[in-house]
Amino acid sequence: MLSPSLVQQVATELSLPARSVANTLALFDEGNTLPFIARYRKEVTGNLDEVQLRDVRDRADYLRELEERRAAILKSIEEQGKLTDDLRARVNGVVSKQGLEDLYLPYKPKRRTRAMIARERGLEPLAELLWAGDADDAAVEAAAAGYVDAAKEVPAVADALQGARDILAERVAEDAVLRGAVREATRARGAVKSAVVMGKENEVSKFQDYYDFSERLRDIPSHRVLAIRRGEEEGFLVWSIDAPVEEIMALMQETVVGRRRAARLLGLVAQDAYKRLLAPSITVELRLELKTRADEEAIRIFGQNLEQLLLASPAGERVVIGLDPGFRTGVKVAVLSRTGAVVETDTWYLHQADRFAASLVRLAARHGAELIAIGNGTASRETEQAAKDALAAAGSALNGARPQVVVVNESGASVYSASDLAREELPDLDVSLRGAVSIARRLQDPLAELVKIDPKSIGVGQYQHDVNQPQLKRRLDEVVESCVNRVGVEVNTASVALLAYVAGVGPTLAQNIVKLRDERGGLRSRKDLLEVPRLGAKAFEQAAGFLRVRGGAHPLDASAVHPERYALVERIAADLGVSVPQLVGDEALAQKVEPQRYVSDEVGLPTLRDILSELRKPGRDPRESFELPAFRDDLKEPKDLQPGMVLEGVVTNIVAFGAFVDVGVHQDGLVHVSQLSDRYVADPNAAVRVGQKVRVTVMAVDLERNRIALSMKSKPEAAGAPRRTEAPAGDRRDAGRPDPRRAPRPAGRPEVKAPSFVPKSGAVAPNGIRFK
Repeated sequence: MLSPSLVQQVATELSLPARSVANTLALFDEGNTLPFIARYRKEVTGNLDEVQLRDVRDRADYLRELEERRAAILKSIEEQGKLTDDLRARVNGVVSKQGLEDLYLPYKPKRRTRAMIARERGLEPLAELLWAGDADDAAVEAAAAGYVDAAKEVPAVADALQGARDILAERVAEDAVLRGAVREATRARGAVKSAVVMGKENEVSKFQDYYDFSERLRDIPSHRVLAIRRGEEEGFLVWSIDAPVEEIMALMQETVVGRRRAARLLGLVAQDAYKRLLAPSITVELRLELKTRADEEAIRIFGQNLEQLLLASPAGERVVIGLDPGFRTGVKVAVLSRTGAVVETDTWYLHQADRFAASLVRLAARHGAELIAIGNGTASRETEQAAKDALAAAGSALNGARPQVVVVNESGASVYSASDLAREELPDLDVSLRGAVSIARRLQDPLAELVKIDPKSIGVGQYQHDVNQPQLKRRLDEVVESCVNRVGVEVNTASVALLAYVAGVGPTLAQNIVKLRDERGGLRSRKDLLEVPRLGAKAFEQAAGFLRVRGGAHPLDASAVHPERYALVERIAADLGVSVPQLVGDEALAQKVEPQRYVSDEVGLPTLRDILSELRKPGRDPRESFELPAFRDDLKEPKDLQPGMVLEGVVTNIVAFGAFVDVGVHQDGLVHVSQLSDRYVADPNAAVRVGQKVRVTVMAVDLERNRIALSMKSKPEAAGAPRRTEAPAGDRRDAGRPDPRRAPRPAGRPEVKAPSFVPKSGAVAPNGIRFK
């Protein structure tokens, strides 16, 4: 049963209709998948897209977890016998997890503290006298003499006063409102500072821009946080959060001392509460908050890049020769048929130029190769040049058909080669040859091949090895699932890895589908899926619309029309006086359909428009058509580049501060976000996409640090001008790089007036606590 308050809160926060939110959450609770809801339940959700659906689900999950934690905290405090009506109301009024933890802090079981020891020594009455505010410093000190007791380990007045201050310091540090205010002041006006580790000042590294660095906490972007953390991990940097101490101490003094008379003693309490208890704790919290925020941004960027890579243009059903380059071990060769089957394999050596050329020409002519896919790793350019030279000199030996040479990103191919999946798919091939097969197949269909590889190994992320791994896996799995279902899967040719990402299927059912189709020599219709072991009605409902059966028993089996709508299409065809096979693929007939005639309680206009779109072009691939990039043959290494050169390149990775572009020299260049367009660009993903062909101008080449600065502006800055770049542009492991823009040190802070702690009714503190 959905909570009306939960629905209303999610709807309000996301600015969505409450009805859409309620229906969406009900669909998720019933076990429906995100792709299925987005595609086939548009009327129910109010036509929310995948992003909105995901936001609704994630926000509802957060709020449900919040309520579970609230209930656990109330139960814990109640069991301690400390739950008052006022405290219950405050806990119930909190709107964030952080606020709950702040309120729970005084009641949370903890190790023995200085305040606990002072209470055990009987010093709490003295602390209460000091806190009451009626006694001045002298009176409190005089009263402290009465608490001196060697047996209780209070040998002197100073010890009694220290114990009383310890009690109050803990009370102050655990005050939820004050804690939230200090955290917010540090978050809003604090700074991240980093410095080089002593002894490494003169070392050249990708972290040099952070050897003496400072940027405001609220302004520092995620990639700089991750770069600094990586620098710390690799032993180059130390970093800290520099808080606005003067402002915070003014706040502490106002709160702790206020109009109380014992100003000196309470001032010591304020200093101790902040420096010993609050500052270290809040620093840890904000470091974790920075990490969490940076992780979320890095994961978002990785997801966007992965989506663009998976949806890259497929070369399609063409005969491809895959070449996995290598000097010492040779160039591994695999010829693939139009359907991706391995036809022939071999190994050639670059130093045997004549044999290499003759073998390539013979293989291309024998199999009618249309494309040659070359991995972009070691010896890639040499292999590419050798292939082009061989083809150019072949003449009539190619029977008039000269295959085109394409350099393919081979990231992850070695990971696939050694995987269990590769052993199952290519049991008779040596592990070294499987890489060539993967390279060729990812040219034929990037999506079908890349789903076999751990997304973290594909090389389009930003510090993916440093971020929260469970969150990263969940997001990347969702991206792959979304892409697979958007394109659709041919059930009789898809690999187990590809089928596993179909909505409602998963690894086990994917294995069962492949086993059944192998036993029968292929499935004849979508209805056959109901005979797959353990694939029940619910799984069929989720998966059927995304699985294609080419040449199936029903003409709609090869389309994205869901079987639950076959009867509707049959009715439409009957109204037009034609058969379903005649209607499918006939754009003129589909154009005659009046969708309003078929609107019902179950089917609305959004679904009808989707159905008509499929009838016009059944099973249409949403990916763009395939285009070949063109690299200059005379440029092989970064040293060959000169400022001012205008080149064609391919976007390989997008990060928060720009995009990396392959211009064919084995080292990606960086187009900083400020150089992506003549207009202002806030998000690089709005200007370019992974796999896009672009024209760039070389701005600068730093051979010492292996960096190439590029521009996509129509009139770039003066070519050759020195420019700060941030990290080796070819770091295939994670492409994580700091930003070239370096923030100045914060200017002197303005004088801060201590706030008055008199919140209005209904106000919400920075930590999410709502006042009565």
